[in-house]
Amino acid sequence: MAVGVSLLGCTGSIGRSALAVLDRHRDEFRIVALTSNRNGERLLELAHRYSPALAVLADDTVDTGAGIVPTSVTLRAGRAALLDAAVHPDADIVINAVVGAAGLEATLATLRAGKRLALANKESLVAGGPLVLDALRQGRGRLVPIDSEHSAILQCLEGEQREGVRRIILTASGGPFREASMDTIAAATPAQALRHPTWDMGAKITVDSASLVNKALEVIETRFLFGLPYDAIETVVHPQSIIHSMVEFVDGSIVAQMGFPTMELPILYALSWPDRLPDSGCRPFDPVAAGSLTFEPVDHARFPAFRLGIDAGRTGGTAPAVFNAANEVAVAGFLGGRLPFSGLAAVIEAALTAHDAVPVDSLETILEADRQARELAAQAVREYGC
Repeated sequence: MAVGVSLLGCTGSIGRSALAVLDRHRDEFRIVALTSNRNGERLLELAHRYSPALAVLADDTVDTGAGIVPTSVTLRAGRAALLDAAVHPDADIVINAVVGAAGLEATLATLRAGKRLALANKESLVAGGPLVLDALRQGRGRLVPIDSEHSAILQCLEGEQREGVRRIILTASGGPFREASMDTIAAATPAQALRHPTWDMGAKITVDSASLVNKALEVIETRFLFGLPYDAIETVVHPQSIIHSMVEFVDGSIVAQMGFPTMELPILYALSWPDRLPDSGCRPFDPVAAGSLTFEPVDHARFPAFRLGIDAGRTGGTAPAVFNAANEVAVAGFLGGRLPFSGLAAVIEAALTAHDAVPVDSLETILEADRQARELAAQAVREYGC
């Protein structure tokens, strides 16, 4: 029988890529639940197309519209319904493609239920890493990352002993401002920030890539996923986005995973792991077409938010949750025209400076830190705003 899949965040960038993968492998997988945050119209379209047992609009303040729900589909709304989709009894695999800290509760519910979690919501580990690892141990499920970098690391580590790893090297594209002047960056518009040179992603994650916040989140995520100390996790800028990450072993050997930029391949690997399915539908790799591969150090003057994120990770406790929440508020301010691009790091730093980190001992602790950070960041947006 085909493996049941719940897709949380079906209308976003990762959700669309996941649907493309699932469409190519209908014999292996069947969709049992779909969720969207606010796009009720699209959710109904997908409900008609895939006939899941459950369709959920997570934001219960949004009307699904006048569409007719298929008789075989139960349509629900709200946070509790989202969690029900995460623990649906027919779901063997849950893809968490929810954007932002809102995905944490679904991550915890999935793992506690003992399911395989294909995780694209990096904020879950950033904000609640200790709780996520506890839920993983309690439920005895599986956690397989979807991020291209962490999928690459997982593939490089297959069959290897973790004590044989010396360091992990994450690659970053450098985004659209890698070679821009500081004046250009300071005056950057949302349209410029959203013009990513190698990846096609949603607005929030594209801005995070432009500021390198996304890479800081991935460093913190790497710490929880693979258990290495921060001193053994490095980042280099690799503009071509061909090598997705590298692992160095104690004997000096380097193993890298590469391919043309696409999220569909890591999604397929997360669904099929530890096996591999044929026909990824992705562009075959051609080293000649890939051309020269170059690497550069991270320019901390150009990307100050990156260092803030690494420092928050080293601080630990609730500091990473504050970093993430403040960034979400700052990005919303930037995209809404209320904050200049140069204000992103300033807003994050203001929230982190005002916060006294405490250990992550419960979901309530994280949610309170998240709430406080959003208030502090909102105030900072008003102060640093346009």
